[in-house]
Order: sequence, then C-alpha cells, then structure tokens
Amino acid sequence: MRIVVAHNRYREAQPSGENTIVDAEIAQLTAAGVEVLPFLRSSDEIPSMSKPAKALLPISPIWAPKAQHDLDRLLTEHRPDVLHLHNPYPLLSPWVVRTAHKRGVPVVQTVHNYRQVCSSGLYFRDGVICQDCRGRALGVPAIVHRCYRNSRAQSALMATTLAVHRPTWKSVDRYIALTTAVADHLRDYGIPDERIVVKPNAVPDPGSPAPAGNGFLFMGRLSPEKGLDLLLAAWRRHPVGALGPLRIAGDGELRPLAEAAAAERPDVLYLGQLDRSGVRAALADSSVVLATSTWHDVLPTVIIEALAAGRPVLGTALGGIPYLVGADSPREPAGTGPAEVATAAPGDGRVPLPVGVQRGEAGWVVAPEADALAAALPLAAAEATTLAPAARSRYERTFHPDVITKRLIDVYAGLAAPGGRPAR
Repeated sequence: MRIVVAHNRYREAQPSGENTIVDAEIAQLTAAGVEVLPFLRSSDEIPSMSKPAKALLPISPIWAPKAQHDLDRLLTEHRPDVLHLHNPYPLLSPWVVRTAHKRGVPVVQTVHNYRQVCSSGLYFRDGVICQDCRGRALGVPAIVHRCYRNSRAQSALMATTLAVHRPTWKSVDRYIALTTAVADHLRDYGIPDERIVVKPNAVPDPGSPAPAGNGFLFMGRLSPEKGLDLLLAAWRRHPVGALGPLRIAGDGELRPLAEAAAAERPDVLYLGQLDRSGVRAALADSSVVLATSTWHDVLPTVIIEALAAGRPVLGTALGGIPYLVGADSPREPAGTGPAEVATAAPGDGRVPLPVGVQRGEAGWVVAPEADALAAALPLAAAEATTLAPAARSRYERTFHPDVITKRLIDVYAGLAAPGGRPAR
C-alpha cells in the first residue's frame, strides 16, 4: 500500500503536538510495511521564500499553486492508493483535496481542530468558549474579533478560505475524528456518519506502570484555556496538605500564576518545563493526572500519556476529555448525594459520587467550575489506586501504537479497495 501524507508543519519555535503526531504516524506506518510518501511543507520556510513567492502568500490558504503543481507531479509519478491530509495551512491549502481527486486518489483527513468552521480552530475567544461562526456562510464574527493571528485582514482571509472551501471539505472521502466530540463537530458541519471514523492518536508504550505515587499532576502548556487558574481555585478550597502534593509542569504565559501558588502553599510544587525523563518521573511520583481545560480541548496528549503510565485522569467534561477517560457515554449517573451510595459496590474501592461528577472507565469528569472540581479532588485521591489498572487497560486497548496503526491501515484499505470510495 502506498500513501501520501500531506502536512504543513507548524513553526519549530511553536511546540506542536500535531507535528509530533504526524512524524510518529509516518514512522509507525513505515514499520508496519506501508510505503509512505511524505508531502510536507513547513511554515519555517516562509522567511526564506523569494519575493514572488511571498507575494502569493495571502492567497495560499485558498489556492497554493506551487504546492498543487508539486503534488500533481507526485501523484502522477507514484500513483498512491490514498492521500492522508493533516494541516493544509498556509502553504498547501485545502486545494490539495481537489488535486488528489483530479488524479483519482481518495482523501483521508485527520481533524486536529475545529477549523472547518472556526478561523482560530479552537472554538475559544477572550477566555471563554465561542461558537459564533457555527452555521454562518461567512465567519464575520471571526473578522470582527480578529480571531486569526489577531489580525482583521488575516482573519478575513481565513474566514473567506473556509467559505470558499466548504464544498472541498464536503468532498473528503473519509474523516478521521480523534474523539467522539470531533465526530459530533463533523456531523454538525454536515458530514455523514459513513464518512467519519473515530481513531485517536497513540503514544509510545512506556512499559509496565510504576507503583502509584502520591498526589496530583498538572502537565501542559500554561495558557488560559488549559484551566490552571480553575485548578488553583479548586485546590484552595482544601486545607494545605489534605490532598497530597499538586505538581505543576510546563511553561507559558501563566507561569507566574504557578510560581505564586508554589510560593503560597507548600503542597503546590512548580516543576517547570520537563524533558521526557522528567515527564516519566513526574508521572511515577503522582497518582492522578489533571486535565482541567476550559475549552473544547480536542485530544490532550497528556491524558493518553497518563493512561499509558497507569494513572487515572480527572478532567473537565469538555471536548475530547470524556472520550479519552471513557466517560463519553453514560456509565454512572452524575452524583446525587447520599442517595447514590448504592452505586459503589462493597469493597470495590469506590466511593459515592459527589454532585456533578461522572466516573468513567479510567477517570472522572466534571463541569469546568471550581466547586465541581473541588468536590472531585478528594474522590479522585481516594479512588486512584482502584482505577489505575483500568487506566492502563484502556491505553492498551484503545491508544497503543499497534492498535492505532492497524485501525489507520484499515481506513486506507477500505478506500483503496474497489468500491471503497464513497460517492461525493
């Protein structure tokens, strides 16, 4: 099987989980015997472009002529079975879908964000969830609020690109939704169920989990949408030391908030930005990982890393988080107080659920509110050891590279087989 993987890499100065995932998928597919033809561009190329090439940049999200020429030549020469698209902006453009279809090559796209509808791709603006552009022919609110790169001109270009390429996106042969929440987003956009496959990303297997540590770990970009301020507000509702330590790892604009919390309370530790060995050590030292995003976080990789390490996760009930912890379909009802005591089987290590908390296979989710999160913290501390084996089991069944690579190859095979490509 021969696959073209098309991706516009984000700048190396801007840490990108998407770049990492694309690199990992290429390596995993190659190891599985798939012939991969990378068709990659990088935003780092822009400063060194010629003046004529730079002059065309404003239209490149809509139509990137050089990329189409190069892709057409690649498709003609190698005759791949499928083109797999990740990020098309700004140097590829969604036009690659049309170029592939012109050569009879079906297209798969992995949806890493909400940019079919939202110019920023986040459904998040000014510190709150925003879906003002949903259902609009043209995303005027994105232009008014300068949602793309804080520029009205660039936001107008992106909003126009999304409007122009609505038929292009509707023609994609198969969408890979990283979670059930992304699948819902695609259905809302008008993509039929038969063109959507839920397939999350994978992380490498770290091996058998270390014995459970103590306390909680918050790990990731220290930016407003990741909910560090929400977490600290909930943490302060408990006496110092009552929940064990709270470790905070990462860097970003809210670093002063983390440093101030660590100076204020001895049970808050700021670890800074960690390398891979530091991440493994922090996971081993902790018993629960926190994912307190206040936006519809698509697929926070930290959750999969936690499950791989046998650590259950306490997160907000937004975006892909419920799916990742196995709480995207009702397993146990939200807490109703003392009357719910019967949901905890004697001796199973579980306790009654507080109001607003839902227990999943490998963790818990709550509303993105300080009171709800504060109520869930003691529950998570009490049940961490009980849910640890389920966390590792969920990783092995759902997020292990061997499992994910097979599912991806099955998607390709379904399109490459005679009659596998749906009518557009």
